[in-house]
Amino acid sequence: MATNFGFSISKPRVIDMDANNLRKSDDILASMPQLQSCIGCGACTASCTAGNLTSFNFRKVHTLVRRGEYTGVYEELNKCMLCGKCRLLCPRGINTRAAVMTIKRTLGDF
Repeated sequence: MATNFGFSISKPRVIDMDANNLRKSDDILASMPQLQSCIGCGACTASCTAGNLTSFNFRKVHTLVRRGEYTGVYEELNKCMLCGKCRLLCPRGINTRAAVMTIKRTLGDF
């Protein structure tokens, strides 16, 4: 008799970077080359006021943009309050407020 322990196998999430359109991502990185120095520490997300009130997660948005997955990113960025806490805590000194505006400007016509 098989015992069900309540666990299941998650679906794999394979990212095909060759299939994704990285043109917009390249435009964003050309405008803000400092985004390449992001180490993905999550300090921006941990300090985010909008993230505490909504589902906004700048680290996730940044990762999606770098992968070339733009669906829903513009709508997520509209949740940002541009308060600047994330910029104060970034260990790399990335101007995250400017990054939000640059990504919104670039993806506005997407």
